[in-house]
Amino acid sequence: MKKKTVQDIEVKGKKVLVRVDFNVPLDVNTGAISNDSRIQASLPTIKYLVDHRAKIILCSHLGRPKGTIVEELRMAPIAQRLSQLIGLPVSEAQDCVGQEVEGKIKMLKEGNILFLENVRFHWEEEANDPHFAQELAKLADIYVNDAFSAAHRAHASTVGVAKCLPTVAGFLMEKELEAMGRLLNTPKRPFACVVGGAKVSDKIGLIQNMLKKVDFLLVGGGMAATFLKAQGYEVGHSLVEKDKLSLAQDLLQEAEEWNVPLLLPTDVLVAEEIKAGAKTLVVPTTDIPLNSNIVDIGPQTIELFCTKLRKCHTIMWNGPLGIYEIPQFAQGTRSMANFLSTINATTVIGGGSSAEIVQEMDLAGKMTHVSTGGGASLRFLEGTALPGVEVLPDKE
Repeated sequence: MKKKTVQDIEVKGKKVLVRVDFNVPLDVNTGAISNDSRIQASLPTIKYLVDHRAKIILCSHLGRPKGTIVEELRMAPIAQRLSQLIGLPVSEAQDCVGQEVEGKIKMLKEGNILFLENVRFHWEEEANDPHFAQELAKLADIYVNDAFSAAHRAHASTVGVAKCLPTVAGFLMEKELEAMGRLLNTPKRPFACVVGGAKVSDKIGLIQNMLKKVDFLLVGGGMAATFLKAQGYEVGHSLVEKDKLSLAQDLLQEAEEWNVPLLLPTDVLVAEEIKAGAKTLVVPTTDIPLNSNIVDIGPQTIELFCTKLRKCHTIMWNGPLGIYEIPQFAQGTRSMANFLSTINATTVIGGGSSAEIVQEMDLAGKMTHVSTGGGASLRFLEGTALPGVEVLPDKE
């Protein structure tokens, strides 16, 4: 069922509280924003509200201040970047609730934007405290949730406030739900899922759910070591989740029962040390040295994966295929990103590090959809209900 959006409600002259997720990465040395894609993703909603003469109140979290004021996590730099991107002044509040905020809101004119301070400076935010939610709701006439990437959190600003005000989705929320919903419910086939990342435990739900929906499942990254070990292969010093070996065996068995080919690497790049400049070697997965670590998929595996994916009309990718942070261990991941940017298929990048990689490589514009959600995307693709979505009313 589609959700009501900001287009389904009159906003002119109304005070509209918009929950965005501007939890953007900051440079550890300068504090500067290193990636503003989440800010850019919510611009359509903010521009719509400006154009339709709403009084716009934005709220977001930044980092994990755990209910205390952390100077490095103030929203001022975010508000300034938003102002640059949207080409309009953005005023700032020193808190997200209270008299000072209410005074600033009284001064808002139609089309004006006020950015509230980090909601996580209050412990009540993450506790979904009803009184705090009411204090936020008191600021506005309408609540708009455009923070898909925070929708898996049942917090005051994502769930509590939605129970106190007329509530709709923003355009980014709508776009995410439509793209992910099509992926799970009506993908054009053949449909393949490429799963990477360090641990099987992080992706159990995703793999289990996708096995029922895809025509091919391709596994790379650190988690491949646990699957290879479960098949009886030697994996050297590679990280193996020993408590997940039986689960990996079950997933391989399940894939067989669903008649879904689950492809693992046939060759890998190994190194004795996980550090830049380490000596590397490409070996078959049947011949991994005892003193080595798997650090990437090998060239044969890249070709195998791409050959399978060329047959597909829909591809979802979640998780790097090697230790991407070290450039010499990033070839598999970069090859996958480049391949997906050129193939004639629906390509969905499932948020988190995969999204950061395609953005860093300047390939996001060549993908069908790059999700802004990390944990939220993962939970959604697992088939888990997201609290921040559940409270949004359906279109009638």
